[in-house]
Amino acid sequence: MSKRIRIYTPEDVAEHSQASSCWVLREGRVYDVSLFLNDHPGGDDLILQHAGKDVGEVMKDKLGHEHSDAAYNMLDEYIIGRLGTGESVVRDDWVATDDFHPDTTDSTKDYEKNAFLDLRKPLLRQVWEANFSKSYYLQQVHQPRHLQESARLFGPDILEMCTRTEWYIVPIFWLPIAVYLLLRSLFQFTGPLPDFFENPSLPLSYLSFIPAESIAKTMACFFLGNLIWTLLEYTLHRFLFHIDRWLPDRPMFLMLHFLMHGIHHYLPMDRLRLVMPPTLFFILQLPFTQLAYLLFPVAVANGIISGAFTFYVGYDCMHYALHHTKLPQYMRDMKKYHLAHHYKNFELGYGVTSKIWDIVFNTVLPV
Repeated sequence: MSKRIRIYTPEDVAEHSQASSCWVLREGRVYDVSLFLNDHPGGDDLILQHAGKDVGEVMKDKLGHEHSDAAYNMLDEYIIGRLGTGESVVRDDWVATDDFHPDTTDSTKDYEKNAFLDLRKPLLRQVWEANFSKSYYLQQVHQPRHLQESARLFGPDILEMCTRTEWYIVPIFWLPIAVYLLLRSLFQFTGPLPDFFENPSLPLSYLSFIPAESIAKTMACFFLGNLIWTLLEYTLHRFLFHIDRWLPDRPMFLMLHFLMHGIHHYLPMDRLRLVMPPTLFFILQLPFTQLAYLLFPVAVANGIISGAFTFYVGYDCMHYALHHTKLPQYMRDMKKYHLAHHYKNFELGYGVTSKIWDIVFNTVLPV
C-alpha cells in the first residue's frame, strides 16, 4: 500500500461526521469517504447516518443491503489509517502504596502491541516522524512505562547528555543565583549599586551594616516570591505542560510537548528526567523575571526572584523525592497524590509541593 497509514483513536473518527469530512470505521481501519458520498448508489444519507462510526455490521446486514466484494474493494481506496489498540495503565481505581514501584516494561512487546514509540531507539525522532494522530499520542503518552535505565531521546551523545540531569545539579546551579539576588536586593534597599553589567560584585564587607528596615523589605519580597512560585508551579503545570486540548495536531508540536513534559508522563520514574535541565528552566524563567523587572523597582524584583528561585529549587528536589526516596509523612502523602496524577487521573492534581492551588481552583485529585 503506497499511502502512509496513520494511527487514530475512536474519538478522532467521531469528530468527522459531516458531509464535508466523513470518516467511517471497519474492522479497525479508518476510511475517509467524503469524496464518495455523491457516488454512493444508495445516496449519501445512508452513509451520513453512520458517519464517525463503525460500519462493519451495517455493510454485512442482509436485511438491509449486504455489500459485494467489489464494494469492499472500492472502500479500500479510501483508507487513511487504522485504530490504535493500546492498553490502558491509568485507571480510576489505582491506589498508591508506600512501597509502590512499577513493573519494568518489555520494550519489544510494548512496541508490537501499541505501535507507538520503540523504547529501544531514540525517542524524539520517532515523535517527529510520527504516524499517529494527536489523540493517539495523548492517549499513549499518558500511559506510563518503566525502564531500568533512562531511554534515549537523541542519537548523538552530546545532545543526549543535555537531556539528563541529576537532582543535585538544580541546587548547585540555582541556589547561588538565588542567594546573589537576595544580597543584591538587600544592598539595593540600603543604597545605590552599580548596574550588574558594569560591576556585578557586591560590597560584602558592608553586610553587617545593612539596617533592619532593608532586611525587612527584602524578606517581604522574598516571601512574596515564595508565594508567587507556588502559583506558577500550579499554572505552568496545568496550562503549559498540560496544554493537551489546544495542542495542534502537527509533529513539531507533539515533539515540543513530548520534550517539555510528555516524556515525564511516559516514563515517570526516569530518575534523570525528574528535574529540569538548567537550560530548559533558564528559557522558562526568562519572560517571568523580565516581567518582574518591568513591573517593580530593581530591589523589589531581585527579592521576589530570589524567593521564587529558592522555592523552585525546593519544588524540583521535592519532585525527585516524591518519585524516588523514603519520605516523612507529609511528603509521603504528597507522593501518593503526585503519583495518582500519573497513574490515576492526569487532568487533576497539578500541585507538587502542596495542594493549596488545587483546592483554590477545584482540581483536587481524590486519593
